[in-house]
Amino acid sequence: MKFGIDRLLADPELRKPLAGRRVALIAHPASVTDRLVHSLDALAACPDIALTAAFGPQHGLKGDKQDNMVETADERDPLYDIPVFSLYGEVRRPSAAMMDTADVFLFDLQDLGCRIYTFVTTLLYMLEAAAAQGKSVWVLDRPNPAGRPVEGTTLLAGQESFVGAGPMPMRHGLTLGEMGHWFVRQFGLDVDYRVIAMEGWAPSQASGFGWPDSRIWINPSPNAANLNMARAYAGTVMLEGTTLSEGRGTTRPLEVLFGAPDVDAKAVLAEMERVAPHWLGGCALRECWFEPTFHKHHGKLCSALMIHAEGGFYDHHAFRPWRLQALAFKAIRNLYPDYPLWRDFPYEYEFDRLAIDVINGGPALREWVDDAGSQPGDLDALAGRDEAAWLETTRSLLLYGG
Repeated sequence: MKFGIDRLLADPELRKPLAGRRVALIAHPASVTDRLVHSLDALAACPDIALTAAFGPQHGLKGDKQDNMVETADERDPLYDIPVFSLYGEVRRPSAAMMDTADVFLFDLQDLGCRIYTFVTTLLYMLEAAAAQGKSVWVLDRPNPAGRPVEGTTLLAGQESFVGAGPMPMRHGLTLGEMGHWFVRQFGLDVDYRVIAMEGWAPSQASGFGWPDSRIWINPSPNAANLNMARAYAGTVMLEGTTLSEGRGTTRPLEVLFGAPDVDAKAVLAEMERVAPHWLGGCALRECWFEPTFHKHHGKLCSALMIHAEGGFYDHHAFRPWRLQALAFKAIRNLYPDYPLWRDFPYEYEFDRLAIDVINGGPALREWVDDAGSQPGDLDALAGRDEAAWLETTRSLLLYGG
């Protein structure tokens, strides 16, 4: 199969509209060709492409920044002598001066298929800036490694943030190319937008179910280390809004349901099995221990549950990470009613709302967890309605089938 960047490089006809136009690239460490050449180097080597600028999203073009709200500065590329602008530094929306450096903006970011992964919002901000400045945006499409399944409640009006670009569920099931079409339609953007589609992507095909076996995994961000993480992320990312460790400071971040020195993982798993055993499908859960070398519970031994959405344990259609994570929170709340679960701190430049609500695009999940009388069916009904509506509204945008 071919990703968008590979098709653009291989086909002079696709590149013809770029003739005589200045080109900028939005990229990160996973922006590579099928030969593992970085897209910046590959495009710079094309004699018919005039590369005049590059942009890096959260974590930077080099992917060296570790955590939320750790910013990257602008710089100048020493090899190609072009500006490299940060879209996670002094600004998150590209400025008019940044947009003046090119005519066509090639967006080549590997996504995780989750609303909160900020590359989705960066695409919206780039489209809005291009519409205002009369520029063109091309998405060089890449797979959604989580595949087509959709899960979670829809972000509520007024809850928009850098981790919530619009009214979509947590796990959206689209590629960034398809998401760009949704943004154009949803927000009525008058912009020259096109997608260099993949060739041969089969999102429902085993064993990758979204991620092709022929391509190796490269971290699109520091803590996105493998396909297991990408599959679990629509659930485990919610840990960022809690006092529980998401595994930062270990070698397997965002692949655990939680880690804490004062929570009994074995007891939590038993409670999860009692409350909603049907939400545990599609993966294996394994009790484990870790001691973070940095971040939450630094230097303390944590009891944890490891998620294995991989190998023979993985069932693509049964695995529902958002519900699984919600269930872990519910079990902890049942066992430890007074546990200080929700972390109150500035999250992705939001200072007046609890981080868990920013992450979920509203308070529904938190309220369900904290309500002693709530049942799994209550959250299921709320999310199920939103999931069905999203599937219906995005069906016409799919470029690659189901």
